[in-house]
Amino acid sequence: MSAIDERRSQFKKYKEDVKDRGKPFYPYAMFHDTVMSLVVVGVIVGLASVWFYTSGENPDTCGGKDSCLLGPRYSEPADPGTTNFVPRPDWYFYFLFYLLRIFKWPDSVILGTVGIPTILLIIAFALPFLDIRSERRLSRRPVAVVAAILVVISMGELTYKGAVAKEALASEVVAAVPQWAQREGFANDPKAVAGANVFAEGGCTSCHTYLGTGGGNLGAPDLSAEGSKGKGVQGLESYVADPSKFGNTVMPKFGAFASIPAKDAQGKDLGISQLRVLAIFLDASKGPK
Repeated sequence: MSAIDERRSQFKKYKEDVKDRGKPFYPYAMFHDTVMSLVVVGVIVGLASVWFYTSGENPDTCGGKDSCLLGPRYSEPADPGTTNFVPRPDWYFYFLFYLLRIFKWPDSVILGTVGIPTILLIIAFALPFLDIRSERRLSRRPVAVVAAILVVISMGELTYKGAVAKEALASEVVAAVPQWAQREGFANDPKAVAGANVFAEGGCTSCHTYLGTGGGNLGAPDLSAEGSKGKGVQGLESYVADPSKFGNTVMPKFGAFASIPAKDAQGKDLGISQLRVLAIFLDASKGPK
């Protein structure tokens, strides 16, 4: 008997069983599932509404002006200037998160972000149409069992590695600045040191590397010897302010640094902007001495 004939036979038996003993999946079970889904969504919307309308933007008003039945709207105001927060996905995306550490930009990152997840989704959608056998005993389905075990082990391993993966905090990068200054030879230049701190605190090492520190992501170059390329302070300042003018559409614009005053290690205002001291730092970076 061919697979199609077997499937027709099973469907005919299913219809006979439904007629004799029960109700068909459609429309009865689908209707029940739809109603239950609407109930769940309704409960979520209701709870969200109660939370929103009983709380205010200031957590200190809870218990007074606001009842905060389901908790405050915000535990503390967001700080857009923080440099110590490391964004991470929810735990069930850790396996995808770790794939980005395996497949590096720019040559293979498309495999980790699009290729592998898409292939796995296509396989998952196609399986019910490809495997139409009625056999359910695990002992007679070695390929399916082995494949399932390998998938579970792989996702478990990637999830674990994603959970324990560490990113360098800005504070840890800032701690390396004195060493940079000594190795590069600008330790006696307060403006260059201030620029190194801006570089460290601004998250530049998320993409760039400097004397072995950093991620090297998105194809960003090592800047340890950027000053040896002869761009000059003015050229570097213009480039960092708006890299798109120079054909770099990947790097963000940092022109906002031009409106922020730079300070030295003692907190003294240097009289120039962070963008300027950042350019001075890069120009002073001519490679380790």
